[in-house]
Amino acid sequence: MPVPYSYRGRVITTEDILFLRQFIAEHSQLSRRKLSAKVCEAWEWRQANGALCDMVCRGLLLMLHRAGEIQLPEVRFVPRNPLVDRERPAPVLIDTTPVIAQVNELRPVEVQQVRRTGDEPLFNSLIEYHHYLGYEQPVGEHLKYLVWSHGRPVACMAWSSAPRHLGSRDRFIGWSQQARKRNVRFIAYNTRFLILPWIQAPHLASHILSRVTATLSRDWERMYGHPIWFTETFIDPERFRGTCYRAANWILMGRTTGRGKDDLTHRQNRSIKEVFGLPLTRRFRELLSQ
Repeated sequence: MPVPYSYRGRVITTEDILFLRQFIAEHSQLSRRKLSAKVCEAWEWRQANGALCDMVCRGLLLMLHRAGEIQLPEVRFVPRNPLVDRERPAPVLIDTTPVIAQVNELRPVEVQQVRRTGDEPLFNSLIEYHHYLGYEQPVGEHLKYLVWSHGRPVACMAWSSAPRHLGSRDRFIGWSQQARKRNVRFIAYNTRFLILPWIQAPHLASHILSRVTATLSRDWERMYGHPIWFTETFIDPERFRGTCYRAANWILMGRTTGRGKDDLTHRQNRSIKEVFGLPLTRRFRELLSQ
């Protein structure tokens, strides 16, 4: 093999492939799913929270199988893919009476993390029917917030794992490639932010941003076993000015290239976004560069 394979940051050597061939031959009775879990155990390949890197391992094995380096067992079962065949969240009936008020008049404003709670379907529905991008089921670590005022939802905010590569962010942090691979899990990406369309309250958005980012790291550690040291988001300047992010002290780090993470042509194929970031600790550069 002239060069080693690489998948999601893991380099696969000739010795690894020889091991996999023998391992598959010795466990030929296993399904592909069980085989990937066994490989993770053999390699002691685990996430920071201790869970097996099972999904990444499946992708790696499939890549090697398609390249002719290994021969995986025949597919025994093709499950329904909820990301492809996802049913649209059901609409939820709520009070849509228009509210025009100052932030002080909406207090107390309550922030609720609803991931894995009974209110998660309400969040999904509100994003699906009232956010211009609609709802997409996140992959990987993520949190969802509902914001309430006097018993009524007024806003939604979603966070997920950050992109592995983002030039303007990486230059702003100043970390090495090795540090980025180790520590990108300590960055959260704000994927959705919605003030419900019948709510009009000046400065509410920046108030919510400050409230959520104040509790985000604790909530993330409670859910996934590690803190968040830095946050980021994309703003489409053709649609928005990012006023609430600027008011909440977020920093404009630069712009995207407009090529996307899987680009092979080095040509712009989507709109260019502004990249904003907010450190959640003064030591973020030191911690992320470790």
